[in-house]
Amino acid sequence: MSNSFAERTLLLIDCQKGFEDPQWGERNNPDFEVNAKSILHHWRNSKRDIIHVRHSSTEDGSPLGRQKPGFAYSDWAVPQNNETEFVKRVNSCFIGTELEQFLKSKGVQKLAVLGLTTNHCISTSVRMAGNLGFDVKLVGDACATFPRTSINGDMFDAEIIHQTALASLHGEFCTVVDTESITRD
Repeated sequence: MSNSFAERTLLLIDCQKGFEDPQWGERNNPDFEVNAKSILHHWRNSKRDIIHVRHSSTEDGSPLGRQKPGFAYSDWAVPQNNETEFVKRVNSCFIGTELEQFLKSKGVQKLAVLGLTTNHCISTSVRMAGNLGFDVKLVGDACATFPRTSINGDMFDAEIIHQTALASLHGEFCTVVDTESITRD
């Protein structure tokens, strides 16, 4: 395979049913699932390594709580037998899990990352991955987020939150790429 993405491990973060709950507000990026499915399909067909991480919230009332239906993976993102899973309780995939040790034991140095939400678990995990020395390609159009209220009470649109998070990460902790470029090989 000629593409620089060929040797990357795919890391899917928090692709869970709980993010379909209306409490989050209106999500940006209506193409999130289409793009994420395309990448996952491409990785599976290429027989590349795939790691799924899901969030087990400890917050009262969270739709991502372990005992809630929202803890389940989205139907399209359910891990297959040969795919690895980690469960986290905080925003970073690297805190309270064996993810870093697992990647290093397998000799993984390069990651392709997608999932939810851009400004929380994606951002925190990508920042840590970059700081830990991993070469990260973040698939910006295979991530999404929700609106947020500022400390002054102003509502920030989900697309602004998404784009700001990507801009904050690109060139510092990762390289932001798109679905087309990562599935081209």
